[in-house]
Amino acid sequence: MSDTTHLLIPYAASASEGCQQALQNLPLPHLDRLLARLSLHPASSDNGEDTSFTPPHERTLARALGLPAQDGRIPWAAWHRHQQGLPDGGQAWAFFTPCQWQVTTDHVTLRDPELLGLDEAASRALLAIVAPWFAEDGITLHYDTPTRWLAHGELFDQLATASLERVLLRDVRAWMPDARAEPAARTLHRLHSEMQMLLYTHAFNDERTARGLPVVNSFWVHGAGLLPQPAPDADAVPPTMPTTLRDAALREDWRAWAQAFTALDAGPVADLLRQAEAGAHVQLTLCGERSVRAFHTAPRSLAQRIQGLFRPSRFMDLRHQL
Repeated sequence: MSDTTHLLIPYAASASEGCQQALQNLPLPHLDRLLARLSLHPASSDNGEDTSFTPPHERTLARALGLPAQDGRIPWAAWHRHQQGLPDGGQAWAFFTPCQWQVTTDHVTLRDPELLGLDEAASRALLAIVAPWFAEDGITLHYDTPTRWLAHGELFDQLATASLERVLLRDVRAWMPDARAEPAARTLHRLHSEMQMLLYTHAFNDERTARGLPVVNSFWVHGAGLLPQPAPDADAVPPTMPTTLRDAALREDWRAWAQAFTALDAGPVADLLRQAEAGAHVQLTLCGERSVRAFHTAPRSLAQRIQGLFRPSRFMDLRHQL
């Protein structure tokens, strides 16, 4: 087990104009002091695109857990079962999230599933309605939580899927698997159409409408794939990953995001700085919506130490790299 304390910060920056404005006068003194002490860790850094199916922090987390980190193919659902001590049966698994697609003339937006107000009873009832349709394509659904089911089937073996975070409150069409390149994607596109037709006039949604609840008219598949064999250690300790920046960024609430970053700087970042100053080995990983920049405790040459005194690393200098 590594004796390095690792802090992973997702959504530390965004190209969004609102985020850039929020950063303009945001003091992050502990983060700047920490960056001045640490060295860039090239092996743990990477560059990506904001159109990648897998966000940067998920790539970092997958590598830390010993999972494959190929874009759109991290087997999070299979890993979830493995952590629960459940067999995967040598099959590919995926997460299914029941959701609402809001359709307009130029957008198909996936609304936040947490706002559906699904409880366990309603979720299980919905699963029982749609499960036979998926079974015809060799997909078996299992209840996990009200807004997330598990599924297994050959369809998910080589299917690249976008993280739910990538598509939340965005146009789903940019994140759908490519039906021209993947036969499994064509099946998924067809199932989306069938579910929308099935649920459009179903009594399940009529009852929800009568109660003033949002209708459920679609689903999102994510975290699909096969668990590698031998499977990684289910007890592997992941990096510490606060989610306050992520939660605010996904809502594009940049005022809350700035407040969360200030609290993060005064809390976990300050704690990591104290450990580094005491001589402990630490790692800091900053993720945006495209790339990863990782820093760690490492010996530095005299030239690097002098440069650090006169030109210390500052977060404002590297935010555009994320």
